[in-house]
Amino acid sequence: MSLTFTPKQTFRDDFTFRNSPAAIARFPFPFPEDQYLYSVNLEPAVPRDPGSVFEHLFDVDEHYLSEMAERAQVLERDPQRCLVMPHMAQATWDTLELLMTRLAQDYPTVFRLSRQGAAWHWQNLALGIDQHFTFGEPESLPCEPLEYITRQVQGDFALLDQRDNDLFMDAGMVTCPADWSLRFDAGMSFKQWHSPVPMAHQLGVFDRALKYLLNLQVAQPVRRLNWTLTINPRLDTSPETFHEWGSERGTVTASNAGERVHLRVELQLMLRLARSNAVLFGIRTYLIRLDELATQRAWAQRLHRVIRDLPDPIADYKGITRYRQALIEWLRPFDCSA
Repeated sequence: MSLTFTPKQTFRDDFTFRNSPAAIARFPFPFPEDQYLYSVNLEPAVPRDPGSVFEHLFDVDEHYLSEMAERAQVLERDPQRCLVMPHMAQATWDTLELLMTRLAQDYPTVFRLSRQGAAWHWQNLALGIDQHFTFGEPESLPCEPLEYITRQVQGDFALLDQRDNDLFMDAGMVTCPADWSLRFDAGMSFKQWHSPVPMAHQLGVFDRALKYLLNLQVAQPVRRLNWTLTINPRLDTSPETFHEWGSERGTVTASNAGERVHLRVELQLMLRLARSNAVLFGIRTYLIRLDELATQRAWAQRLHRVIRDLPDPIADYKGITRYRQALIEWLRPFDCSA
């Protein structure tokens, strides 16, 4: 896939974010059926569908410059969005190596990496970065290695330490979360940070997921899609900024839902790191405005049925309840059976 970046768009204030027709066509619509209930829904993260978000392990798209500018802005306001506990240092170098290697391999017109032993040379042509450094020596980089490389990659990243037959969120870069906080979840076990999710525990979803991830093997990554809705194309919907976005849910009507409501899809990647044995959890977020989504009529029809029939506890957890009826009314004309 040849990369063409749009001029910088914004995910706050004047909200200039838009998807091109090409971005709409490759959007990872998350619903294989007309109804939704939690499932583990993991699949091997192997390359497929050239041009899609599944072509490479880490997807880079037209919004790259915009999302990197947004990340820098969030970190300037709140540097603690990147957090690394001391025992996770090796995992951060694992992550840097993986990301640099794969980006240079999959997008050679943008990223370049040369290595001579521990002497590395990294180039990011899109951001104008040209960095010589010594692998394993943090003082040779302008900042801590996890922060350094994830300032250049779309999506959030959590590093999970495996011990005591569990996974613990002990490091990460999280600047575009869907209503959760790395600062709050840091140090929590797998089930602890998933505890707010309704119904899934009773269904045994997290028991199965944890068992699977504890046995995840190096070079056998897996992925899944998750979703929610966001008002306005706002990437940073963290608890820390709730005062900025929480009230926006009350502004949705049946007449403006197409412009205000965005389907927010996370392409989640889970991968075992070779040296540290940590699990890298990548969360690549995609946003699409409903009137953009409705250009694919089958998607709008299915979304109508999913939202209409969504169990109330799930709708409440995803923050939809307040404007759910307005959303259903906006989507109904796209459903031939409604």
